[in-house]
Amino acid sequence: MPYHACMRYLALIVALAATLGFGFLSIGMPRYFGLFLAISAVFLVVGLRDLFQREHALLRNYPLLAHFRWAIEAIRPEIRQYLLESDTEATPFSREQRSQVYQRAKNVNDADAFGTEQNVYAEGHEWLAHSMAAKTPKETPPSVRIGGPQCSRPYEASTLNISAMSFGSLSANAIRALNKGAAMGGFAHDTGEGSISRHHKEFGGDLIWELGSGYFGCRRDDGGFDREQFAERAVDDQVKMIEIKLSQGAKPGHGGVLPGSKVTPEIAEARGIEVGQTCVSPAAHSAFSTPIEMMEFIATLRDSADGKPVGIKLCIGHGWQFMALAKAMIETGIMPDFVVVDGAEGGTGAAPLELADNVGTPLREGLVWAHNTLVGAGLREHIKIGASGKITSGFRMAANMALGADWCNSARAFMFAVGCVQSESCHTDRCPTGVATQNKWRQRAVVVPDKAERVYNFHRRTVAAMQEVVATVGLDHPGQLRPEHLCRRTTDSEIHTADDVYRFLDTGELLSGTGDGHYEKAWRRAQAHSFLPIR
Repeated sequence: MPYHACMRYLALIVALAATLGFGFLSIGMPRYFGLFLAISAVFLVVGLRDLFQREHALLRNYPLLAHFRWAIEAIRPEIRQYLLESDTEATPFSREQRSQVYQRAKNVNDADAFGTEQNVYAEGHEWLAHSMAAKTPKETPPSVRIGGPQCSRPYEASTLNISAMSFGSLSANAIRALNKGAAMGGFAHDTGEGSISRHHKEFGGDLIWELGSGYFGCRRDDGGFDREQFAERAVDDQVKMIEIKLSQGAKPGHGGVLPGSKVTPEIAEARGIEVGQTCVSPAAHSAFSTPIEMMEFIATLRDSADGKPVGIKLCIGHGWQFMALAKAMIETGIMPDFVVVDGAEGGTGAAPLELADNVGTPLREGLVWAHNTLVGAGLREHIKIGASGKITSGFRMAANMALGADWCNSARAFMFAVGCVQSESCHTDRCPTGVATQNKWRQRAVVVPDKAERVYNFHRRTVAAMQEVVATVGLDHPGQLRPEHLCRRTTDSEIHTADDVYRFLDTGELLSGTGDGHYEKAWRRAQAHSFLPIR
């Protein structure tokens, strides 16, 4: 047999030789060699099966040996994350980012020594310009009042809140820990489109009820919206705001199917569906089909929720479609109280790779577009904007606010605070820390009182860090941040502030028709009566 063939079949040859050898030796001394014979025989059987099976080419050519290759590949993420990855490699969150969240959540020292590990001369590096007249950070956490002129019960929100993550995607204990932490810290917890579960209710933390296209929690038998069910749940004092989910950063423009096998009694209770019933969330809403109908739906929800703030959440796609919403607001006189812009880099759950990588607008560009549209249409003073996507630090909060956000939401950072280790196994039901699984034995690893304390600590210390950053700029409140405060290295020898990198519109500029940029072109294509463009 040629040398290279011997190497390919080496493991199988060794298993065969061992089986024969231990078989011979066990004749006289079975007490000592019977176990070794059984082990080698198992390897031999597996190797022979590999040799003659037809499914895997590697196994046919490398019996037994190919299994070791797959075993190493299976633990490749862990090897890379714990042994090979640098502190600043973001895949999707760097070790430095995760460590900062863990340290703050555990309430231990998160200060860094010996200078930054960031390459401050790299293209894209960002910083906030500090002031020679820096302020002392405020001790009271800043807040933002959400609720326009058509809202009778505005909500005083924290500048950092828990972004949308459903019960069903996260475990019961993770939901309980998040909500208890929110109650301790006085910030909001977005339910995700899976609606309000008993676990959201246990500790009384403020809730933002997210309504997706499946209308879970207020769903008719045919999958449509049920106003009576909505009104019954929306008036609950724990529900502070209503959020209509149009799209999400992880998989914008994509619906979903919840297989009946995953619909447990607890999930069925929260979502208002039958146990074991396969449930479809369409890609688009059935309660409205035009921008004007969406505004009318917003008015219906606000009226049914006894005047609580109602807003929308979306990942920006066609810019003119968001402008169509602005035109519908002007035509109907109905406005949402807030808009949450989700970045394409966001996402806690599983998504097709094409959607995760190549569909949807990143947060910064989407945020600027939404802010500019509302400013240019003369609507911005009445509508607050939240930014959601890969936010783990006070600087990231401040940077988003400089670009137009009034507050920030974070999902994965709060998952880290609860114990997530970025194993990227959320979709497998085998989360190693019990955060993203419905397996009872796995989720018991999330000890609710301990993890709730960590959620509270992370929020408190991150908001305090943001306040400290704002004070170094010479400001009293993050709402005073402006694009000129945010600096970016655009080449190795050029630095620009954000108002040079992005174009920012003046109030009413879209209405007056001044300028001839891509904003004006998109505005001309938008129409209030359809999501289709004017050709």
